Amino acid sequence: MNASSRIALVTGATRGIGLHTVRQLAEAGVHTLLAGRDQGRAVEAALALQADGLPVESIALDVTDADTIAAAVAQVEARHGRLDILVNNAGIGLDDRSLSPSQQTLDTWRKTFETNVFGLVAVTQAFLPLLRKSAAGRIVNVSSLLGSVALHTQPGSPIYDIKLPAYDVSKSAVNAWTVHLAYELRDTAIRVNTIHPGYVKTDMNAGEGELEIADGAKTSVALALAGDDAPNGSFRYFDEVLPW
Repeated sequence: MNASSRIALVTGATRGIGLHTVRQLAEAGVHTLLAGRDQGRAVEAALALQADGLPVESIALDVTDADTIAAAVAQVEARHGRLDILVNNAGIGLDDRSLSPSQQTLDTWRKTFETNVFGLVAVTQAFLPLLRKSAAGRIVNVSSLLGSVALHTQPGSPIYDIKLPAYDVSKSAVNAWTVHLAYELRDTAIRVNTIHPGYVKTDMNAGEGELEIADGAKTSVALALAGDDAPNGSFRYFDEVLPW
């Protein structure tokens, strides 16, 4: 499917990795919907990309608000009739690093899962009918290496001593959801994958990452644009397949 004829939507896209994902998809010729819960910020970000000559439009979408999800689906259907690419990028991290796993509050768990898991599932379920209308639908779920249960149990792994339980477990849940949805859609033209963006310099880690933000978008974009040989149900970082 020609990139210039594709329609993509990226959640949580007003800044950071999401914004760079929008830019890179648009630079590839994809008409990209920049989704954000703050409509004003989404419009501002889209206008800046449009000023660079990129095919971007804004759309209001709060992944924790069923009404805005439904409105976004209706808007995409009315304007475009289908969706070819969905990048579930929106996510939060609320764990208190000074507390042990058992000390994190239930409120932290609930708020984290509301966005990172329930919001992601809700958006995917809502847009799936439009993705089924695509000749080659792609769903990319932004996870994290911190969602790898295997690496959390492996002494000496890059994440063995990093325990942010609500965030980590929410990303493990995203990985499991990806596997289940990929199985459901295995006989369709839709491919579903989850990615680790890398240790990126974002607001979430106070800029302590190793990669520039633009590099953190590259794995999502590669899978979003993957052709007929696209993987299905995989967990990836660039070309590397990661352990669940």
